Amino acid sequence: MEYIIIGIILLIILLAILKANKKDAKLDFNKLVELLGGKENIINTEINMSRFKVTLKDVSKANKEGIQKLGAKGIVEIDNQLKIILGSESKQLKKYIDELKQN
Repeated sequence: MEYIIIGIILLIILLAILKANKKDAKLDFNKLVELLGGKENIINTEINMSRFKVTLKDVSKANKEGIQKLGAKGIVEIDNQLKIILGSESKQLKKYIDELKQN
C-alpha cells in the first residue's frame, strides 16, 4: 500500500514538472512582437542557434524587462539590435515574424 501511495505522489510530481516545462516551451509570439515595439519597429531578424537577433528602428520601444518575463534567458542590446537567448523557439519566432511582416 505504501508503494502505491509513493508511486502516485511521484506521478503527480512528474506531471507537474512536465506541465511546467510545456508552458515554458510555448512563447507567446504575438506578445513578444508587441514587446519589441510592434511589427513596424522590426527591420530584420536573424537566428544563430538559440539566439534570436532582431534589428529595430527604435530600440527604446522594446520592453526588455517584459521580454525577459516572457521567457527569454538573456538579452544583450548593441546599437539598434537586441540579441535574445530564447532556446529552441528562436527558429519558430523568426518564421512567425517573417510571415507577419509579409502581411
